[in-house]
Amino acid sequence: MVSKMYNYITGEDIKRIRKKLGITQKEFAKLICSSKPTIERWERELDKPITGPIVALARILDNRPNLAHDYLSIPEQVFPLRMWYMHKNRPCTLIDVDDASGQISVKNYVDDIMYRAFGANNHPNYADYLEFLEERCFPRGRDKSKIILEELDIPFYDPFAIVKKTKGRMAEDEFWINIEESNK
Repeated sequence: MVSKMYNYITGEDIKRIRKKLGITQKEFAKLICSSKPTIERWERELDKPITGPIVALARILDNRPNLAHDYLSIPEQVFPLRMWYMHKNRPCTLIDVDDASGQISVKNYVDDIMYRAFGANNHPNYADYLEFLEERCFPRGRDKSKIILEELDIPFYDPFAIVKKTKGRMAEDEFWINIEESNK
């Protein structure tokens, strides 16, 4: 059994961990799904015990600060199109795409390859991306595909347009795609 002494942390611990991560109070609040005023209060009351789920998360971040970067940071968007491959409400893979140059940049947020957009392929290329898009659509040769395309108001079979309209949702799975386009 764990002693009660270890079931809490202090504001001093929070401040030390936050500084170790090199982030602001606002960024730390976002990281732990809290508010900036809560972080400010915790850091003001340095010796007051803090309990709850934050204790385990703080210990993990204290011992493995790289986890915050590896699994929680969002890289700057480098290409005009950003796609989030999601499972339910959980981001699995971030995909930045430049169709003009045929380049992609990928960051996985899960270790389980079953939840990654490109499975075990850690360095997918543009052809892999095009194949991924098509996999998130109804089959190209499907019976009555012209009717489906008309219902979607898409003039011809275009995997990107289909994914954009359907969010890449497939029958009986809980994966979907959120598309963000910029003017880059």
